[in-house]
Amino acid sequence: MNVQCRILTSLAFALIMFSFPRFVAGQGVSTPKADKGDQPAVSGKEPAPTVDDTGPVVHKRDQRYTIHPSDTLELSFMLTPDFNQTVTVQPDGYITLRNAGDLPAAGRTLAELTESIKTAYSKILHDPVVSVDPKDFEKPYFVVGGQVGKPGKIEWRGDVTLTEAIAMAGGFTDAAKHSQVLLFRRVSDQWTEAKIINTKKMLN
Repeated sequence: MNVQCRILTSLAFALIMFSFPRFVAGQGVSTPKADKGDQPAVSGKEPAPTVDDTGPVVHKRDQRYTIHPSDTLELSFMLTPDFNQTVTVQPDGYITLRNAGDLPAAGRTLAELTESIKTAYSKILHDPVVSVDPKDFEKPYFVVGGQVGKPGKIEWRGDVTLTEAIAMAGGFTDAAKHSQVLLFRRVSDQWTEAKIINTKKMLN
């Protein structure tokens, strides 16, 4: 999920695009609680919907992180530290392993890649013990555009409610329509969920 957002702002609308992170350290995330009278907090996990011919149906909140091009991974061999190495996922999705050649990595979870690396090195090592740790990857973020004080991309740290996101973007300007806030959330690579939120009524 190379999550990128393009928001077209118009007139006095305030728009918020939540761009879900791809990495949550393999931990499950429970459904977050919302502030009283506020929208539900947004979890730092990307929903993985069950999709049929008509569109997304179910949001799944326990999807594992998958590797993407430009990610940097640290490979540690506990029993054979001479093979320790840091690799970067190439644009074609492959990594180059020392003495083991190229290996597809993009789209795999850390557990899946770990098993593939073990298999690749089993030709030259006996029962290799390998751990794979992400060192550089796309951090979670959301984008706020339109009539707010500081529109732009904001790093996502923990659960964020709708009104908190607006506040982090500098709050509404005098020209903003508090009753017409557009909230976009990525459901999958093909689908984006959109809602119109009346924050004026919510805050009152």
